[in-house]
Amino acid sequence: MTQQSRSTTSTGTDAPAPDGPPPSPAPAPSSSPSPSPNGPSPSPAPAARSSLLEPPAPSAPPAVPPLPVVPLAEPRPLGERRVWPRSFVDRLTAPLPGLRAFARFAREGALRPRPEEPAGIPSVPFAPAPLPRVDARTVAVSWAGQASWVIRIGGLTVLTDPVWSRRILGTPARITPVGVAWSALPRVDAVVISHNHYDHLDAPTLRRLPRHTPVFVPAGLGRWFRRRRFTRVTELDWWEAAELDGVRIDFVPAHHWSKRSLTDTCRTLWGGWVLTEPGGRRVYFAGDTGYGHWFERIGRRYPGIGLALLPIGAYDPRWWLRDVHCDPEEAVQAAVDLGARRMAPMHWGTFVLSAEPVLEPLTRVRAAWERAGLERADLWDLPVGGSRVLG
Repeated sequence: MTQQSRSTTSTGTDAPAPDGPPPSPAPAPSSSPSPSPNGPSPSPAPAARSSLLEPPAPSAPPAVPPLPVVPLAEPRPLGERRVWPRSFVDRLTAPLPGLRAFARFAREGALRPRPEEPAGIPSVPFAPAPLPRVDARTVAVSWAGQASWVIRIGGLTVLTDPVWSRRILGTPARITPVGVAWSALPRVDAVVISHNHYDHLDAPTLRRLPRHTPVFVPAGLGRWFRRRRFTRVTELDWWEAAELDGVRIDFVPAHHWSKRSLTDTCRTLWGGWVLTEPGGRRVYFAGDTGYGHWFERIGRRYPGIGLALLPIGAYDPRWWLRDVHCDPEEAVQAAVDLGARRMAPMHWGTFVLSAEPVLEPLTRVRAAWERAGLERADLWDLPVGGSRVLG
């Protein structure tokens, strides 16, 4: 079943090799931290009438040319050293909150659920199990919690935004244990990082990896890894790709931002990743993102996404977080925009980052999926620690 995609208006600049004309730039944001075309062709001229008494023939609807297919970029060399702009603020889809927004948040905002809401924490699905057995022709995913996945694809084991720590800076301890024990991991062949926020880039976890592990990161973030003696660091801009042992790794846009300290707002890029195995099966990892036009463009460039890993939590208060975090209904719409066959929710039930009740993201995403008329079996609402194999 399909659902009509919503249209959105972009205010950020497009990336290299854009799909259509770039939008106008966004106004420069405050440096304060945040909690985070083708028009129709002319109508054909009407045919001459054989008689003045003959009724006019109905006019044909204007022909709309199909959207162009944008070729994928050639993979870039692994470990390439590159020079990046000092700031990526021009990539913002919406300006970051200013003083007026912070004043409103101080009056009425909330970063945590009401005191009675954490009662739902014991009900968060948690079912750790052994990782599925795979071979080079198998694609499987296992959810460790938050945005951390163990993706087995093309014979590789890839970690996304690995956070195995119990605590991260500025946030209460995780409410569910890590779903996949570090000791249960096979050899990690690659790591992909979506952006530098602490619940996605965790230094204590990354210290557990051998320094020769290949890491794929957004533009500007390579320096952070090289300072920590990682030797195989590949930085990519939006729509760029690399290849590792036959698996193509593409970096794609997201509606988000970056910041890790008081002085580095948007100094590094942010985005998601599309992993494509030699047989053509694709997994899309969104990282962290709000809803917007990028999903449709990603789906057009990378048709046949078999599974979309999409965030559904950390969305309340909505006026404060809507530009950077999808709510559950928007995540379902994003899956439709992507043309993804299946969706697996993430970014909930791990760290309490915002004010919605703990279990609300799960109940709302299930209801939104049903309302969209999508097959229930294609919503992989896994428990923390759960796995699925892509058929």
